[in-house]
Amino acid sequence: MTYKGMLMNGFLALFINLLVIPVLGLLAIYYSNSLAVLLPALIVLGLAFFIMLAGYFSQEPNEARVMVFFGKYEGTFTKTGFYWVNPFMDKKKLSLRARNLDVEPIKVNDKVGNPILIGLVLVWKLKDTYKAMFEIDAQTMADKGNGSLGVTVAGRMNAFEDFVRVQSDAALRQVAGEYAYDDTEQDSGELTLRGGGEEINDQLEKRLNERLAMAGMEIVEARINYLAYAPEIAAVMLRRQQASAIITAREKIVEGAVSMVKMALDKLSVEEIVELDEEKKAAMVSNLLVVLCADEPAQPVINSGTLNH
Repeated sequence: MTYKGMLMNGFLALFINLLVIPVLGLLAIYYSNSLAVLLPALIVLGLAFFIMLAGYFSQEPNEARVMVFFGKYEGTFTKTGFYWVNPFMDKKKLSLRARNLDVEPIKVNDKVGNPILIGLVLVWKLKDTYKAMFEIDAQTMADKGNGSLGVTVAGRMNAFEDFVRVQSDAALRQVAGEYAYDDTEQDSGELTLRGGGEEINDQLEKRLNERLAMAGMEIVEARINYLAYAPEIAAVMLRRQQASAIITAREKIVEGAVSMVKMALDKLSVEEIVELDEEKKAAMVSNLLVVLCADEPAQPVINSGTLNH
């Protein structure tokens, strides 16, 4: 709710306030003989001068002040500039600027039960100042360790950040538990934490906004910035990944070798370089596959005999 109470331009109010000083002086001079009669009026004007000083404040862009009058919420003031309001109004300053939060990696279990380390970075800001101030106990959180009721804007924002940190931890555990770290079956099409990319980040942002809506906070962006297996299974999973990579590489090598053998047989047949029976073809295919699929370079053996018995 926007603040619609008493409001005056700060410079105009300052001019009026400063007029009290010469008025006090003139009254004291012209009515010096009856100063005792004017004393109550002088005291009232003097108190008014000092009380008015508490109503001045200046506000920068993307800042807000929650106006509370003796416990009653009067609205949120978001205009920029120099203003004067009721000096008895409690003006709780808040920042509406976007803030970063880097959540340290936490250990969780993924969908299949593997322990993993996962962390995220997010950008958040205040959206509803009423909920932020009065739906969660931000005042007590900000007072913690200070021992005083005077809370600065930095204290309030740090309290909000602590709230976001706890909720982001819970949301991260929830999302991580719904997906596997990696696809254990080739080309299964299942969404994973490692390969999900923007879809996983969108899910995380959605869950965070659901949790923080009650506190008047909005997640602008959430992104996983750290993902790894936990140390106790990292070595085993590395060997599994290496084995998977070796199998994939072998499949490519065999596919290429078979293609080259077929091309060689077709070339020999078309150009009629030599006639091979099925037994000789099988022996040639075997030798070529050994040469093409071997990890080490093959040692050539020259047979100077005839192909015919």
